[in-house]
Amino acid sequence: MANVVVVGSQWGDEGKGKIVDWLSEQADIVVRFQGGHNAGHTLVINGTTYKLSLLPSGVVRPGKLSVIGNGVVLDPQALLDEIAHLKLQNVAVTPENLRIAENATLILPLHRELDAVRESASAALRIGTTRRGIGPAYEDKVGRRAIRLMDLNDGATLGRKIERLLTHHNALRKGLGLNAIDAREVRKYLEDVAPAVLPYMDSVWSLLEQKRREGKRILFEGAQGALLDVDHGTYPFVTSSNTVAAQAATGSGLGPGAIGYVLGICKAYTTRVGEGPFPTEQDNDIGRRLGKRGKEFGVVTGRPRRCGWFDAVLVRQTVRTSGIHGLALTKLDILDGFDEIKVCVGYRLEGREIDYLPAGEHSQAKVSPIYESIAGWREQTAHARSWADLPAQAIKYVRRIEELVGCSAALLSTSPEREDTILMRNPFEG
Repeated sequence: MANVVVVGSQWGDEGKGKIVDWLSEQADIVVRFQGGHNAGHTLVINGTTYKLSLLPSGVVRPGKLSVIGNGVVLDPQALLDEIAHLKLQNVAVTPENLRIAENATLILPLHRELDAVRESASAALRIGTTRRGIGPAYEDKVGRRAIRLMDLNDGATLGRKIERLLTHHNALRKGLGLNAIDAREVRKYLEDVAPAVLPYMDSVWSLLEQKRREGKRILFEGAQGALLDVDHGTYPFVTSSNTVAAQAATGSGLGPGAIGYVLGICKAYTTRVGEGPFPTEQDNDIGRRLGKRGKEFGVVTGRPRRCGWFDAVLVRQTVRTSGIHGLALTKLDILDGFDEIKVCVGYRLEGREIDYLPAGEHSQAKVSPIYESIAGWREQTAHARSWADLPAQAIKYVRRIEELVGCSAALLSTSPEREDTILMRNPFEG
């Protein structure tokens, strides 16, 4: 029996929500281990669509324990809003099925304001954030001045911690031409939300270790994708946390030995939201066709996603940096009807061929893709549930991707419906 980590192997938006939901039926616990409410997951269950941003995908499944780990930055108001929205869809979120790490860093209104001001300041410096305060909150965490969930339960020291936080932020705000923030305003906000969020607080590392020893199956759910990792992604156009599989251990408090299988989610083509390099981007009719058929709009922001051909170079790289054991290939059906499909098999950079994405921003912007053309298929893959349902040419496409990235497919997804999934290898069986 293996505990499973699910990570995105591209720039996010790969369809992790459906796959995590599909796997959560076999899991006892679903853990979010990084990111914040900047990453949306869409689940379609029995015709009902659930849009989650902060809560683990398992929360919509009765009998599952959902956990928000210490690697997540938590916006209390966003959490309460999401819980309230799910209640309207007849999903009850209570301390019985949701636990939050006591040492999780909080996102405050001042973080959201700072994020928006920075993102609006200069087009040349724009990263493409969701303006939800995730980056500034992580900065405070690393700067050792963050307010953490457990601090809401300690009124005696909360005032001192707020003053320490504002010493930094008010100096920063002055330089940006913003008004200083009064400590009483921050304290009132925290005292107002405390009664609603503190009941979910727990010593998550201890809870998960206990459940692991009991033999419970744990599913670790990542946000964004490995190419947005702050160390291994297309820096500086990345998120503010580590998104590779190793973060599942750090962001939950369990040791790396608790991870048994890493499942990498990737689309049968490539998309990206926001700024940054995208070697296979198709800013043309092909890209628009992929975007329209794939309904490529951000769950959280509604922003249209940039679309392009599958980049085997990048996925091969993330297979290695995340230690991916198997792939879940999603949205294969979006390629139905293409006469020709291209796959990037290498790059050209300053007159030479390379088989990896350079780490430098300048070099990343200059690489050009080397394509291999594969014949498309006219038959339909949408709603296929077995290999026998797939056109021969679609199978050939999947096999070629496996060969190029050096990793076998464990699952294929052929529609947003959870039942439209082809299983080749069960991740929980290792």
